[in-house]
Amino acid sequence: MIRHFQPQHFINRELSWLRFNTRVLEEASNPRNPPLEQLKYVAIYGTNLDEFYMIRVAGLKVMEKARVSPGSPDGLSAYEQLTLIREYVSKEVAVVEKKIAELFAALEKHSIAIKNYGDLNAQQKRKANAYFESHIYPVVIPIAVDATHPFPHLNNLSFAMAVKLKAGENDPIRHGLIRLPRVLPRFVEIDAGTFTPIESIVYHHIEDMFPGFTPISHAPFRVTRNADISIEEEEADDFLDVLEEGLRLRQKGEIVRLEIAQNCDPDLLAFLRSHLKVSPNDIYARTTPLNLGAYWQLIGNKRFTHLLLETQPPRALPPFDLKEPIAAVIDKQDAVVLLPFESFSPIERFIAEAASDPNVLSIRMTLYRVGSNSPIVKALIEAAEAGKMVTAVVELKARFDEENNLKWARALENAGAHVIYGVVGLKIHAKIAHVIRREAGGDLKHFVHLSTGNYNSGTARVYTDVSFFTANHKIGEDAVRFFHHITGFAKHTELHSLAMAPTQIKPRLLELIAAETKMKSEGEIIAKINSLVDKDVIAALYRASQSGVKIALIVRGICCLLPGVKGVSENIRVVSIVGRFLEHGRILYFKHGDPQLFFSSADWMPRNLTRRIELMTPVYDAEIARLLLNVLKLQLGDKKQAKELKSDGRYAPSSENGYDAQSELEAIVSKLHKEGAAHSKIAPAIEEFLKKTAA
Repeated sequence: MIRHFQPQHFINRELSWLRFNTRVLEEASNPRNPPLEQLKYVAIYGTNLDEFYMIRVAGLKVMEKARVSPGSPDGLSAYEQLTLIREYVSKEVAVVEKKIAELFAALEKHSIAIKNYGDLNAQQKRKANAYFESHIYPVVIPIAVDATHPFPHLNNLSFAMAVKLKAGENDPIRHGLIRLPRVLPRFVEIDAGTFTPIESIVYHHIEDMFPGFTPISHAPFRVTRNADISIEEEEADDFLDVLEEGLRLRQKGEIVRLEIAQNCDPDLLAFLRSHLKVSPNDIYARTTPLNLGAYWQLIGNKRFTHLLLETQPPRALPPFDLKEPIAAVIDKQDAVVLLPFESFSPIERFIAEAASDPNVLSIRMTLYRVGSNSPIVKALIEAAEAGKMVTAVVELKARFDEENNLKWARALENAGAHVIYGVVGLKIHAKIAHVIRREAGGDLKHFVHLSTGNYNSGTARVYTDVSFFTANHKIGEDAVRFFHHITGFAKHTELHSLAMAPTQIKPRLLELIAAETKMKSEGEIIAKINSLVDKDVIAALYRASQSGVKIALIVRGICCLLPGVKGVSENIRVVSIVGRFLEHGRILYFKHGDPQLFFSSADWMPRNLTRRIELMTPVYDAEIARLLLNVLKLQLGDKKQAKELKSDGRYAPSSENGYDAQSELEAIVSKLHKEGAAHSKIAPAIEEFLKKTAA
């Protein structure tokens, strides 16, 4: 048995992420998706890539400059990783552009067209001209760049146009910029269904913005900066002020990517490079409109909803069908909601009812990503104003949600809630709500909600998550210990039923894997997680595989484990599901565990297991354990949306001969809802479906 695994036994983290984003892009070619739904995956691919450059590539560039080793188990240096990333993304540009051209052609058949100004007819050009005069000209910013006019600072993800101008035949060449603010639409709707990229209209009016000058050439471009905020909390007198400063600095980070129009005038490119100080390796030329995420403007147009997959209304199955208070339901039994197949409303009701219940003394919650118009936070504010003890742990370091969380934190404080801004050196990623209620006899009763997902009604419609309610007294006591650990001084807190990172989850996982390893061929592990990076966990899984344990992993995104390697991971199977809903739940099954089922807020990554506060929850209720295990089995049988990771690090394409697990689970819940059946019928319905499929 190999004890010490070599770099060749691990997949590079960044390349694994890029392959995940490729799987997102491949959904843009899935014939089961209507055309605008396909365009949605292009937009997701683009916004994913933006964040990847702002955070991951930016971090590697900092390491390369400082000559620091990334310390990744695959052994690649920062320079080697940056080179491989550049090669991978550059090759994929052609794939993306071909797909966009195909989608534009398909959308034209549905009377949606994106046309450059020069391709508009005379009447459309008049409309475009009128729009320029009334909406664009007053807002855009023409900027001369010369000895007396410095090149301006461009914020992260700024979109602008570089222009090359001349006043007369014998006059010198001039360079300038036209900044295109985000308040303007990326695509201007000229008439019903006809859209024109804003830069195309602007270019045809350059002489209006630089009177007396004739345009020679132009180049739309977009800059991406290092957007990772590094905050030295121990040196901060006021963490909120420091965070606000960090958000401002995010706009000024080093440029890590320049996207520019294909066949750009070499002189214009040299002009931009000289001022932006960007390496040729960080320049990406495009033929399609820049900013793929801007396609959300079309996707979100309510007139085009018929070109998207039908949206199912939220469903609440008994016992969560509005007949009795949530606390009364979970006082009788543990209960679970499978998001987004079931409604998020029980979670919102749980907090709202606690806020208005005169017998509730205390509400404590962690808030990571709550959304911009959160009923839950509004209920917490009402509870605080009513005099209840409200504690809100607002994680201000939730990346790209910092400003929204900052707003809610201020509102909660103003209402009288006790607001905690995290723990020094750790990000709080746990999802827990704890309500304490005084019962008729005077005893205090604990009601706890634990989840794999955020308290966000928006993402609850598109993320698959486990949402769990319990009145289990031992879990309630752990909830007390957890919040005391967060709000007070405690170097180490031991939870008894729950497990908490950074001190308990990783050791517990390694213990559970080791216990299955001892069972050899009788052992079995199934884990559904978002990412698998932690070297120690991967090594433990390799050892379990070597002893004969059957291991099935459902890993949506990054997976640094290499399955199917002879003598190392022959007994490990890895699948990834990328579909209509974002797979976000973390469900864990250990055949010989007691209990066998767990769910967690934590992925199997060093940051989650050692640098964040996370929670892992045991499932004691036999029916809930049965349901979660059936969900795992359903997903492992997916042959349409699931792709299998092979021993060469690539994913095998999905097969049409099978089912889509997300669609089948949605159909099961929908059918039960129509029949008025209880939530407890979901597990038997999945079992019946799997029997029919096997037959």
